[in-house]
Amino acid sequence: MINIIMHGCGGKMGQVVAEIVANDANCQIVAGIDPRVPEADFPVFPTPADCNIEADVIIDFSIAVAVPALLEFAKAKKIPVVACTTALSDETMELLKETSKSVAVLKSANMSIGINLLIGLVQKAAKALYDANFDIEIVEKHHNQKIDAPSGTAMALADAINEAMEQQFHYVYDRSQTNEKRDRKEIGIHAVRGGNIVGDHDVIFAGRDEVIELTHKATSREVFAVGAVKAAKFLASQGPGLYSMKDVLA
Repeated sequence: MINIIMHGCGGKMGQVVAEIVANDANCQIVAGIDPRVPEADFPVFPTPADCNIEADVIIDFSIAVAVPALLEFAKAKKIPVVACTTALSDETMELLKETSKSVAVLKSANMSIGINLLIGLVQKAAKALYDANFDIEIVEKHHNQKIDAPSGTAMALADAINEAMEQQFHYVYDRSQTNEKRDRKEIGIHAVRGGNIVGDHDVIFAGRDEVIELTHKATSREVFAVGAVKAAKFLASQGPGLYSMKDVLA
């Protein structure tokens, strides 16, 4: 049995993770951390420093400003952490890397198993299509409450393509301020916000007389929770290091 601490247990994703774990015979949530201290089937503490429960792994779905304290807690207690919170500052990312020297840390821009499969597919497509004069554009769509844009997942897709193509590309987010033809070395990244769209990502390879689109659509938050729990099961038995969903899928 894998014992999990849920950081951000009062949030929407924290609640979804709790539901997934409640129906999994191989793991259980033994404690939650959330300043709101919501009612739950497990003890909840307002801060990591207040938590005195032993666990095998932490799942984090919180807010960016709460992550540094959690990483310090994970390092001190030697508990692996699945860091699902997005929009982390450069300073927090450095702290995350430093923490991974002492304990296993998994960071991914998107916990969906499908998105992480898509990342590998777009890398293969870019290698095959770019030399055939295909242009690359990324369109992401999210609900009207999402603050950051472009999404971390859109950036992860762009970065994966750039990595596969030896960092040839630069990114363009807004063409309204320039009047010039598209550069072959650019990836256009576009954000749409509206309604309650959970998360759609389209990677478009546009060539002469043909277009190939690789698309992922999330219809509920559950896909991210399933990936996070899968990652937690993997990470609980790993030694110190910085891991990604690629390691989980492998």
